[in-house]
Amino acid sequence: MQPRIDLHTHSTASDGTLPPAELMRAAKEAGLSAIALTDHDTLEGLPEARAEAERLGLELVPGCELSLDYAGLPTHMLALFVDSPAGAVAGELARVKQARVSRNEQMVEKLRTVGVHLDMDDVVRRAGGVVGRPHIAQAMLAAGVVRSFDEAFGRFLGTGGLAHIPKEKLTPRQAIDAVHADGGLAILAHPCLMSMHARHLETILTDLKSQGLDGVEVYYTEHSERFTVEVARLADALGLLKSGGSDFHGAVKPGVRLGRGRGGLFVPGGVLDAMKTALDRA
Repeated sequence: MQPRIDLHTHSTASDGTLPPAELMRAAKEAGLSAIALTDHDTLEGLPEARAEAERLGLELVPGCELSLDYAGLPTHMLALFVDSPAGAVAGELARVKQARVSRNEQMVEKLRTVGVHLDMDDVVRRAGGVVGRPHIAQAMLAAGVVRSFDEAFGRFLGTGGLAHIPKEKLTPRQAIDAVHADGGLAILAHPCLMSMHARHLETILTDLKSQGLDGVEVYYTEHSERFTVEVARLADALGLLKSGGSDFHGAVKPGVRLGRGRGGLFVPGGVLDAMKTALDRA
């Protein structure tokens, strides 16, 4: 039987609730042979994760998850085998990070205009790395402004919310070129969020493949068995690598377990072998 792996996880370096080292220990306890740390728009958790993974004898695939501006769709790309703090991806992330700092400040100020007064320093303290909307939501919960994350995002922070500010994102071409410049692989994350219709998804994947996309997340927590088979078929037809992961975040996604998603997820180790072969041929 092939070993179980997980190529899509998050730590406190972005919006997860486990520190990178603790995430590695959880992966080992879950019986994983390999794990990718793919925090949102940051590589900052990788040194801590790598040190612990090496201590545990666990294979770490370095990377991050990039937010993209594409056709008005919720588009994310996993940059796998990328970890250089001086590389092209890091350069793009530095630019996006500065825009995110400004965005957070604008959202907190916008909250003040609707009667919600938060201390920006308190918001920053709640983040172990990149500050984002989940940390603003945590501050709102602590202040008693809202009773749940859903309420914080539904009323205030989500699209159409009273304090929402659009996020600056990379284009697919910018992201893919940066990933390739760093010797990594560009993998489309959770395609189910973009389209559940095979013909539409084929159009999307064909377009992104023409821009250099290397692969697509076939195995994913929210993919049904039928959709998984369909995405796998499209990957084979288009010559794209298959990837997979739980999108583990810890306590903020309590029903999602490492390597198992909601219980039925299995990402075969052969997926990682195929990626390494592709990199060797590049």
